[in-house]
Amino acid sequence: MARLAKEATEATEAAQERPPVRSRPRNALLRVESATVRLGGRPVLDAVGLDVAEHEIVCVLGPSGSGKSTLLRAVAGLQPLDAGHVLLAGRDQAGVPAHKRGIGLMFQDHQLFPQRDVGGNVAFGLRMHGASKDQQALRVRQLLDLVGLPGAAPRSVAGLSGGEQQRVALARALAPRPRLLMLDEPLGQLDRSLRERLVVELRELFNQLGTTVLAVTHDQGEAFALADRVVVMRGGRIAQSGTPLEVWQRPADEFVARFLGFDNVVDATVTGRAADTPWGKLPVPEGAPQGPRTLLVRPAGVRLVAPGDGLSCTVTAHTFRGTHVAVGLLPEGAPRLEAACALQEAPAPGDRVTVTFDAAEVVVLGAHAAGEAITP
Repeated sequence: MARLAKEATEATEAAQERPPVRSRPRNALLRVESATVRLGGRPVLDAVGLDVAEHEIVCVLGPSGSGKSTLLRAVAGLQPLDAGHVLLAGRDQAGVPAHKRGIGLMFQDHQLFPQRDVGGNVAFGLRMHGASKDQQALRVRQLLDLVGLPGAAPRSVAGLSGGEQQRVALARALAPRPRLLMLDEPLGQLDRSLRERLVVELRELFNQLGTTVLAVTHDQGEAFALADRVVVMRGGRIAQSGTPLEVWQRPADEFVARFLGFDNVVDATVTGRAADTPWGKLPVPEGAPQGPRTLLVRPAGVRLVAPGDGLSCTVTAHTFRGTHVAVGLLPEGAPRLEAACALQEAPAPGDRVTVTFDAAEVVVLGAHAAGEAITP
């Protein structure tokens, strides 16, 4: 199964397979308007606005304390708003308790009922909705087949692996046919290889069912592999929203760029088709905004060339990344750089190399408003 899209090439390839999704879809199933939550007088959600279209998969990313889980709880009705509105299918949810919102919830720790077998866990929401025993049995059988656990209804949940528990929790959340499914770090407790496999299976399942999904995670690789649209949060606000390709290719600002794992970020002054930086004069794309700016150079744009004109550096690190080698570089009197090289071409630590820069991999940050989706 394909690895999660952690590196630029993988993220771009995964994103290019999906049609672009606008940040304010017209046919929004979920609409969050100026949602504000204050704890101890401090806003943990600060006038957040977000739409999720019917059948769309949206993943909210952000570091701890960014407000992403509070947003999920507010939509679910588990966290009251101090200001703003949550609308589902156009109906304001103010005063509507969580169990009447028609939302499916799946948490990181799965929260399965240990005293019930697998079938009893999956059927829980169906019983709450008054389904007959025959209806429950049919739906449980269908869902366990769907999530890859056929015949598992009589099994004890205590004997399940982490991946199996995740599948049971998903089946339980899907059982009442929720109009919106919300996932809070659903794969966070699983090992890396299992997460990589299940995230692909989850996307295929949601596409098959036409499920509308709002998920939160701190793992950008997981989000990029799963989502139609990625929302990056910082300090209770949305820093950027767009398709995985848009966010990866055009981070809104230095925070988003560094959160995505890019380290080649410096202050610069752009004049024409070039920028003055601590690394020397770098080419920038045509039409780049002028004046004082912040510049991102993706590692793929740091090219190792034969000695001559270019920036002289010492190799400080050589890290195998699976698809390429990340090469740490230290120019004299300038910030460190990272380059991405093919395995057979990567220099060794201590080597002296010369680098040039590819304008196609240079991004002028802050060239658009934070939160605005960009079409590359």
